[in-house]
Amino acid sequence: MFEQIFKNIDDILHKDAGCSSELDYIEQTSWMLFLKYLDDIEQENETSALLSGKTYQKIIQPQYRWANWATPKLKDGKIDYNAMTGQQLLEFVDNKLFLYLKKFKDTATSVDTIEYKIGEIFSELKNKIQSGYNIKEIAIMIDELQFKTQKDKHEMSHLYESKIKNMGNAGRNGGEYYTPRALIKTIIKAIGPKIGDTIYDPAVGSAGFLVEAYEYLNTKNYQPQI
Repeated sequence: MFEQIFKNIDDILHKDAGCSSELDYIEQTSWMLFLKYLDDIEQENETSALLSGKTYQKIIQPQYRWANWATPKLKDGKIDYNAMTGQQLLEFVDNKLFLYLKKFKDTATSVDTIEYKIGEIFSELKNKIQSGYNIKEIAIMIDELQFKTQKDKHEMSHLYESKIKNMGNAGRNGGEYYTPRALIKTIIKAIGPKIGDTIYDPAVGSAGFLVEAYEYLNTKNYQPQI
């Protein structure tokens, strides 16, 4: 499912006047994925708090939450296609959403907080999608994605690696530091991490090292398929 949705998103971005290469496709898809994932986490945290008899204060204000601007739904759970779209949606993203998210970097109490990371991410990004209708269409596709299971996250990691490979053909320096999955598995096996070790992947990228370390630690007789 992930692969087909990403292909459909790339097709939309390919036709958008603001996106001209694979680098643009993955960058623009990523910021929307991030906000959807963040919204899912916020909802899970709120539910967990309620079940524990506690309260949870969401990081993002209501009007800037994914579920409220990207894919607002009707009472029956279906997408509200009459909600903000087109030029109105584009102006919201460019002039309100990104500006709001950038400010988190200045107001965060520490560089270790999620608030600071949100601000840092959106201080380095800009929306390049020039059609609000395209933003809406992509948002609806991304809203179908789930990241709740380890299998989902593993599939996402593999998909990002394939996209990073394609970035190498997009000019500039895209994909220059990509590490093949086979090599990652061999390195993990050679290091042999143990439960309790701190695993650090400073470059992250597709999080291939973290994913394979997780697999190594969770598979009794882990054998890399090279």
